[in-house]
Amino acid sequence: MLTRREAVRRLGLAAAGAMAAGGLACSADADETGAAAAAESTGSTTRGTEGAAGGLGVLGIQLYTLRGEMQRHVAETLTGVAEIGYREVEFAGYFGHSPSEIREMLDATGLSAPAAHFGIDATLDGLPTSIEMAATVGHENLVVAWIPQEMRETLDDWRRTADLFNRAGEACKAAGIQFAYHNHDFEFERIGGQVPFDVLCEEADPELVKIELDLFWIIHGGGDPLAFFERWPGRVPLVHVKDRTVDGDMVDVGAGVIDWAAIFARREQAGILHYFVEHDEPGDAFASARASYRYLSALEV
Repeated sequence: MLTRREAVRRLGLAAAGAMAAGGLACSADADETGAAAAAESTGSTTRGTEGAAGGLGVLGIQLYTLRGEMQRHVAETLTGVAEIGYREVEFAGYFGHSPSEIREMLDATGLSAPAAHFGIDATLDGLPTSIEMAATVGHENLVVAWIPQEMRETLDDWRRTADLFNRAGEACKAAGIQFAYHNHDFEFERIGGQVPFDVLCEEADPELVKIELDLFWIIHGGGDPLAFFERWPGRVPLVHVKDRTVDGDMVDVGAGVIDWAAIFARREQAGILHYFVEHDEPGDAFASARASYRYLSALEV
């Protein structure tokens, strides 16, 4: 199984390469559910009315959830996602397809991809290529999904990373794209009594560097989403929506203990524009995507 760390590492390497060489190509081991079953597995759920989903509006999904299916057949997977009712997707690799091919697939299914995950290398020499790829597909947000260990061992490392992100944010802004960072839980492991995520957010320009807040990982790391929204109003245009049991296991949205109504009641304060469902290790990826969609589409906020 392809891990997130390996996925984003490959994203960075791919972004640094030529667009004609396959863009954000990414490979994965075989998953338990094949793309050939995608249409069948989504058949019980009809397409939502213009993507409306209860009080939240349009819902999206991070395609890392469906990486096994994407590896086998991208077009069929996107079709299956659209049939569930999702209207937005967030990419974590293009799986051997060029950005223009991905754009054609999105247009064919009526989906949009307002964001994509890129590796840290995309903020370095690969940034111009990453921006060009994002513009081709239609990504409005270029999101760095992971900071490698060697870039986060000290608070000064985090400050240097913030400076790197500021420069990347400037370049993205000039191209009409928003730069953002996606958290895990390691950002909340204290160094010298300080929370590294606080240092990153303080040192990075809030207009140039937005946050894609992973609501599972911030809670898993001991953080509080509501406190984050209060401290950084308007800084969270994107969120990852995945649930958590009392014991810390990741589950489909609605199957855990996270108070989604309370979190999303503060969506305007946070500045949330895009909601991406995700499950890192689903037993059946399409079943998980359907279950989370059903819950969120009925959620009253």
